[in-house]
Amino acid sequence: MYTKIKNKTLGTKKSIAIITPGGDAPGMNAAIRAVVRSALDRNMEICGIMRGYDGLLEKDFIRLYARSVSGILHHGGTILKSSRSSEIRNEEAIKRAAYILKEKDIHALIVIGGDGSIHAAHRISRYGVGVVGVPASIDNDIYGTDETIGYDTTLDTVVDAVDKIRDTASSFDRIFVVEVMGRSHGYLALDAALACGAEFVVIPEIKISLHRLAAEIKKERSRAKTSVIIIFAEGAGSSAEFATRLSKLSGYETRVSTLGYIQRGGAPTGRTRILAARFAERAIELVRTNRLNRLVGIKNGQITDIPISDIINRTKPIDLKLYKLIERLGR
Repeated sequence: MYTKIKNKTLGTKKSIAIITPGGDAPGMNAAIRAVVRSALDRNMEICGIMRGYDGLLEKDFIRLYARSVSGILHHGGTILKSSRSSEIRNEEAIKRAAYILKEKDIHALIVIGGDGSIHAAHRISRYGVGVVGVPASIDNDIYGTDETIGYDTTLDTVVDAVDKIRDTASSFDRIFVVEVMGRSHGYLALDAALACGAEFVVIPEIKISLHRLAAEIKKERSRAKTSVIIIFAEGAGSSAEFATRLSKLSGYETRVSTLGYIQRGGAPTGRTRILAARFAERAIELVRTNRLNRLVGIKNGQITDIPISDIINRTKPIDLKLYKLIERLGR
């Protein structure tokens, strides 16, 4: 059940809007469902903004009800659609977005998305609009939270794909370079490498010597190892060039498999759905108590929230112990 909303038609109750800008992540629909139903349970009115920040700037709002979010829990993607808005990067667009939200009497904007989406929300908040960030990203690269919505599902997708690739690698005695998402950071690559039993991992944060890697592969082959899997974060460079050079240096056939957008889709895992519900509940509680301009997160298993300003221009550190562990276990 959707109803288009015109200016100032949300009534007198505390009104909130929900938006899913940027890249989608499995579990966004679970978060939308939980936000809507938690808000309605607290006698709030809620609307959805279609197509991310582009939709906000075009005033594409819809009213949401309990039945609007029926049957979406197990679906990937986002029923509110998304976009990678280039316009929202401009300060004038940020001002206009804040004006539109005020025009529609929105008390708070809940942003379900990744690092860039939450940063844009922070900029909007500086013009007097309260925001709450709910981290959803397949990269798990948002500072202030141990895990993001969608990450567990994406990791499972990668592990399943690599397990299948391993079968072929073993059959043909090949080296496979498996490219996973991670434009700036190697969080997904590290966890995937550990979970898949990969022999090597290449991430943007650590420079790797191809000559040393080729020597290691030759050593592994001398021990009758029948396959080598290398997990390669896309931000580490060109996986195709990497594979070509490695093949020449090692003398062994090297193939590349780019997992691409299959990492974004699929039904969210139980863990992802539970995390989405817990994040949504905290987000609505922050709105209810007027504790705005905060990011919901999870630390050591406990749901937390911190000022969004605390995460701006801060990078989540890579766990170097995992990198060393992969080296030890992969040999």
